[in-house]
Amino acid sequence: MAERLKKLFQEKISPSLMKENHYKNKHQVPSLQKIVINRGLGDASQNTKILESSLTELSSIAGQRGVLTRSKKAIAAFKLREKTPVGVCVTLRGNRMYAFLDRLINLALPRIRDFQGLNSKSFDGSGNYSLGLEEVRFVLS
Repeated sequence: MAERLKKLFQEKISPSLMKENHYKNKHQVPSLQKIVINRGLGDASQNTKILESSLTELSSIAGQRGVLTRSKKAIAAFKLREKTPVGVCVTLRGNRMYAFLDRLINLALPRIRDFQGLNSKSFDGSGNYSLGLEEVRFVLS
């Protein structure tokens, strides 16, 4: 699966972008560097069972083990101590990144109920794209 999307990018998309934008070097073409999948836990960070289940869920989605993210400083208003687990994060690069993106585009997103498409305004000034999903319900057909 990973080779399919990577091959498509290298053989068709990249040459068309070079021609369209008049790039002289193939390294000027925008490309994917990494995909970061993270999940904030909020109040559930106090419960180790929820923390472990969240870690296994994210690991099964990404195909590699996640890492616990911890708070950098204490915030009394949120009842948060320094170095308390606050989330789970996975960084994908290379073939796993292309495999995940291929599964996301071709399998997961089309099965979301009432899916309206991706928002083009979710890009920031540096070319990063942010996609958030809240309690997604998939339609299995």
